[in-house]
Amino acid sequence: MDVDYSGYKYFLFEKEGRTMTVTMNRPDQLNAMTWDMHEESSRIFYDLGMDHTIDVVILTGAGRAFSAGGDIAGMKMMYEDTEMFDRSINEAKKVVFGILDCDKIIIAKVNGDAVGLGATMALFCDIIFAADHARFGDPHVRVGLAAGDGGAVIWPQAIGYARAKEYLLTGDLIAAPDAAAMGLINHSVPADELDARVDAFARKIGSGAMKSIKYTKTAINVGLKQLAHSMMDTCMAYEALTNRSKDHLEAINAFSDKRKPKFTGL
Repeated sequence: MDVDYSGYKYFLFEKEGRTMTVTMNRPDQLNAMTWDMHEESSRIFYDLGMDHTIDVVILTGAGRAFSAGGDIAGMKMMYEDTEMFDRSINEAKKVVFGILDCDKIIIAKVNGDAVGLGATMALFCDIIFAADHARFGDPHVRVGLAAGDGGAVIWPQAIGYARAKEYLLTGDLIAAPDAAAMGLINHSVPADELDARVDAFARKIGSGAMKSIKYTKTAINVGLKQLAHSMMDTCMAYEALTNRSKDHLEAINAFSDKRKPKFTGL
């Protein structure tokens, strides 16, 4: 079955053979998630999963970044309108479950920084290639939010609890070579080799016994799906609590004022 992707505003689709390259397309804002882009992200992997003309998906970003995660304007809107945040909770769960449920082999081609939800999306992909200048991080705490939209699920599975806590509790960014060395991602490669390396891997996977490859992915993901289903509601509830915090409002105001936030723990 062919899927109609024409309704997507913030994603570009380019199909070659049975491989679909999906590009987040808000380059001037480092592919940070608008309200509408967040909604599109919540359904895109279900549409890709229903596209029986493809086997492999390459997920990347236009311009200098993979995705800078949430944008401050959207955070301000959701602070002022909690109903919007409630909707975003449902969408964030669908982003994670959509990636885990999609039977295509999803390769993250991380062309630049992957931050917040951008990092979560990359890390839930099956194979992760990154340009060596890219950085990964989940800085929810730096804007006064709990890391609720999937980071608390995937980071400990990738690099263990001690390292995951260090990075999720500080929001520090990790350079791609270090991320590869600690097992957070598969490969850190020179930026000018990224396209060729990802294309070669996509061809390698795509020329294999596809049914057995897809079923193997599905089997591996059973544990991750169980974990995500057992954690995501709690994670998002804690993020919702912090969405009403004074520290989160301070982070929003500090960004608008171009100053460093002064957190009080409230």
